[in-house]
Amino acid sequence: MRGPFFPKLALSGIKKNGQVYFPYLLTCIVMVMMFYIMHSLGESPLLNDFKGGGNVSTCLGLAQFVIAVFALLFLLYTNSFLNRRRYKEFGLYHVLGMGKRGLRRIVFWETLFSAIAGLGGGLLCGILFSKLAELLLANIIKCEADFSFRVDEMAVVSTAGMFGCIFLLLMVKSLITVQLTKSLELFHSEKLGEKPPKTNWLLAILGLAILVAAYVIACSIMAPLAALLSFTVAVIMVIVATYFLFIAGSVAICRILKGSKKYYYQKDHFISVSSMIFRMRRNGAGLASICILCTMVLVMLSSSCCMYFGLQDTVNQRFCHDIEITVVPARLSTLDNGRAEKLAEELIKIAQREGVTPEEVIHYAYLEMVVIVDGTNVSDGSDVEDSFSSIQNVSQINKLRYFMIMSLEDYNRNMGTDLKLGEGEAFLYTSGVKYEGSVLSFYGNEWKIKEKLGKIFPFEEIQSSPLPVILLIVPDLHVFNPCLEPGEDGWSRMRLEWNFGFNLNESKTRILDVYEKGFRRGLYDREELSFFWKEDERTFYYPTCKAMEIDDMIGLYGGVFFIGIVLSILFISAMTLIIYYKQISEGFEDQKRFEIMQKVGMTKKDIKQSIRSQVLTVFFAPLVLAGIHTAFAFPMIWRILKIIYVTNLSLLIMITIGAFLCFGVFYATLYMLTAKVYYKIVSGGK
Repeated sequence: MRGPFFPKLALSGIKKNGQVYFPYLLTCIVMVMMFYIMHSLGESPLLNDFKGGGNVSTCLGLAQFVIAVFALLFLLYTNSFLNRRRYKEFGLYHVLGMGKRGLRRIVFWETLFSAIAGLGGGLLCGILFSKLAELLLANIIKCEADFSFRVDEMAVVSTAGMFGCIFLLLMVKSLITVQLTKSLELFHSEKLGEKPPKTNWLLAILGLAILVAAYVIACSIMAPLAALLSFTVAVIMVIVATYFLFIAGSVAICRILKGSKKYYYQKDHFISVSSMIFRMRRNGAGLASICILCTMVLVMLSSSCCMYFGLQDTVNQRFCHDIEITVVPARLSTLDNGRAEKLAEELIKIAQREGVTPEEVIHYAYLEMVVIVDGTNVSDGSDVEDSFSSIQNVSQINKLRYFMIMSLEDYNRNMGTDLKLGEGEAFLYTSGVKYEGSVLSFYGNEWKIKEKLGKIFPFEEIQSSPLPVILLIVPDLHVFNPCLEPGEDGWSRMRLEWNFGFNLNESKTRILDVYEKGFRRGLYDREELSFFWKEDERTFYYPTCKAMEIDDMIGLYGGVFFIGIVLSILFISAMTLIIYYKQISEGFEDQKRFEIMQKVGMTKKDIKQSIRSQVLTVFFAPLVLAGIHTAFAFPMIWRILKIIYVTNLSLLIMITIGAFLCFGVFYATLYMLTAKVYYKIVSGGK
């Protein structure tokens, strides 16, 4: 048996088992293609001239890592299924005299042919569709792209190396499995495990308890930062609970259904429930994987779509004015003696010299720090860092607040009001949190809250803060001078800022021109502003322009949206393959049972009704549970999105519902197609 015997035998085995091999090869091609496209786009000249190109490139790099890890895990899973389908054939070869060495050679050639087909087809498709993907990305991030075609040699080498290692690992795993498995086990592999599993109530109850605990975490955490820290823990808990429930809980439910005489002793349910009890221990993990993939797709699509389509709202939330100048003095005295007002006047003159008229001008000073609020006491900020040291400090993180202090003079000037405060009195404004106390204690001073204000002028720091905000408005900021003194570590507890902002009734191009010429560079060198900078050499400034920053945000959010589309396609492909394999494996398992039932009088109509009952009961369980997972994860997702300035709740709700409905339609279509495959197998192909 030398020469081409084993390669021919391997090719023959692939062709004869095309029903399971071709979908596997198609999935390999899709994964290789997507990895190549992500790598190629990351090095694309398209991103070099785009301001937000760095953000897009980072997103694409992350996508490459996710695809590589997912491809490794998923191909290991599907390769195990392929091996199980071939065990009986290998066992027959072994009984007919072929040794383990011959079996290993068949496995070697089959894996090699699969690698050539998957890697070659994937690279070819990746090269062909890379330009289409580039044009799609360019449309999403709103930048220009040419129609020149290129092949990225580095992407080819990287993709070939990555998936070559994966296929090599699959080959080693298959060879070891064949070597360690006894010939009789190979021959009778399809009959192993036919003993119905016992109900593991402990595992089922544990899975339910873990799931409830994860849901409680998702719904109880209010602070966005706490939600971000707890998200990974909650996700792991949900994944573990899902596997426990489908492996053990599904068996328990089937046992309960079997115990119900009214339900069980019906011809539509009798066969289906018996079959589900038999196979749940083996296929429960597959159903759990389908559920997790469904949830990942729903969460990814809803969040990435909300980020992208709510981009304009996010920009308006993040940047309150077309042009803003943030000045950071080291001490409050820098702003005294009318210097802050004069600086604002000179900045307005700079804009006017550029031929534009500033509108809706505001300027104000404030002190800021992150604190822990406990009752009416505000910490000095020294204990904030400890709150991030462990996930166990979620209760402390929920108490974190962005604490700001502003003078009454600045508030009245920008709001056009004439409010008054007595000694020891203060106004209070809150965002994202309620403050129930009538006094507030900070740094040894107690402030009596005269009134809780319900309105504030366009205040970027409040609108863009990921933490709940408490703004204290006091008669004079100088009482907080001790807070600006450097501590033992050389840093002061509070930060002083002076903000100046205005809008322009001009085009985006004109606003960018004014910003570049008048404000982006050279403020230190302007003679008319020297009076301010010379007052304190440690004073520095940060200019920002909404029209310029929007490109960075389009790059980031557009990149995330593009990655969401790509990974959703990847996960849907994997889910489709798992469902397809599940239907095939169950079809072959049930084929002989239905043949026996037909011999004792069961009609083809009865078979269809039994199949419909069985598949509907099991098939849609992952989708339903995925919908429940998504619903309970929604509050946590919403709070995490607020960290990156996504604040349109109604848009997120509509997109999430729309994503579930669209995905449900796809899932139902997939059910109808795979149910036909299942019925064709159990009916003997007739």
